[in-house]
Amino acid sequence: MKQPKIYSSLFVFTLFFLSNTFGQEKKNIEMDTSLNPNDVGIFDSDLLPANFHKERRQKLRDLMPDSSVAVFFSSPIRNRSNDVDYEYHQDPDFYYLTGLREPHSVVVIHKHPVEVNGKRTDEIIFVQPRDSKQELWAGKRLGVDGVKQILGFEVVVPNTKFSKTDCKIDGMNYTFFPIDKNDTRDTKSKSDLFDLKKLFLSQTVRQTGSPNLARYMAQLREIKTEDELVLMKKAIDITCKAQFELMKNLTPKMAEYQSEALVEFHFKNEGAEHAGFPSIHGSGGNSCILHYVSNRRMFEENDLLVSDIGAEYHGYTADVTRTLPVNGKYSKEQAIIYNLVLQAQSAGIDSCIAGNSFWVASQVANAIIADGLKQLGIIKKTKDVKKYFPHGTSHYLGLDVHDVGTYGKLTPGQVITVEPGIYIPANSECDPKWWNIGVRIEDDILITKEKPINLSECVPRTIHEIEEIMSKK
Repeated sequence: MKQPKIYSSLFVFTLFFLSNTFGQEKKNIEMDTSLNPNDVGIFDSDLLPANFHKERRQKLRDLMPDSSVAVFFSSPIRNRSNDVDYEYHQDPDFYYLTGLREPHSVVVIHKHPVEVNGKRTDEIIFVQPRDSKQELWAGKRLGVDGVKQILGFEVVVPNTKFSKTDCKIDGMNYTFFPIDKNDTRDTKSKSDLFDLKKLFLSQTVRQTGSPNLARYMAQLREIKTEDELVLMKKAIDITCKAQFELMKNLTPKMAEYQSEALVEFHFKNEGAEHAGFPSIHGSGGNSCILHYVSNRRMFEENDLLVSDIGAEYHGYTADVTRTLPVNGKYSKEQAIIYNLVLQAQSAGIDSCIAGNSFWVASQVANAIIADGLKQLGIIKKTKDVKKYFPHGTSHYLGLDVHDVGTYGKLTPGQVITVEPGIYIPANSECDPKWWNIGVRIEDDILITKEKPINLSECVPRTIHEIEEIMSKK
């Protein structure tokens, strides 16, 4: 429900790289031309091919203005506490353009070829060199040869040589790059992400224009290729199976964290690397908290459970929500609210036709829910619908759960969510029989040239189907 973060800036500046004062670079481990991916820590055979990332870089060049260069940094390593870091997750734009999932890296993409290190090229990537001591602790690296052979880059330079490599940025009319100022510094390294960015920020920067790199990336990423859809469908299938398993195993004797454990076990068991976002398992009054993630409450007999979950598979995330009665049967009031949300969602999905506004599903669902709540006496005026349906129905889906996009017209190849909801917390200005009923239903919708396709329709949505599954525990 959140808007995607726009984090890139446009800079035009004259940049002279500092001379290398960081000491002697460690020698790379030589690798033969028949590199086995397993030797550098790659064990999956269905990752995006190198040609996908190469084509994405060319698509970006097609959008860039003349005499321009785009610079992308890898995601920083983020500290959890003391000497423990969070599991590393690559910046989605960087991964989209390179396929590299390692930190402390930079990719420089020129509109037109330039000469770097004696080679004519329109792209240079700087990566961590192989280092047997570091790899003993943190795992294998691709290194220079691995990035050449597996990811298909021709000009690959160790990040330790970043400061003395002329990337031909000086004299470009447009130079732009996203900066994350929350980087932590490795004091034992002189070529970590902090130091790489410092080389840029330490120079005189002059801002003169506004070509928007974030918008270019949004234009590209909002349209999924067939390769991307294969991975998205895998993530969605894993998530749907997890929701199905939750229906079969849910009982009032459980706690929110146990329902969370059940679905996330299934994610891992089916090969997903992560949950794409913190799983939302809100029961009772917590079903009315939109992004509730504490997941510590014990169920009570007549609770509803909002289960908003998504597996992440090779970087791509699903997002599927079902609202379930923990005892297997919806009460009369729960069923009324549930069916109203389902009606709104079904109509919203049907409206997701190429050429329509991105916001069409929200408009359709909002009108249906407002009319339904007025008929039930829960609200008196249409505008009051925001008290109980305070969010839009849709966001883009892909490498981020709230993926980037342009929010223009719906276009074939986009994947969006449709997720209306009604949330009536205790002490609301309505009959108490409706209190603590929170319902959200969410599916992942592929926009096509014809009708929209519900990629997550394999997990039931109707009361009859859900109750039937839950009756056969």
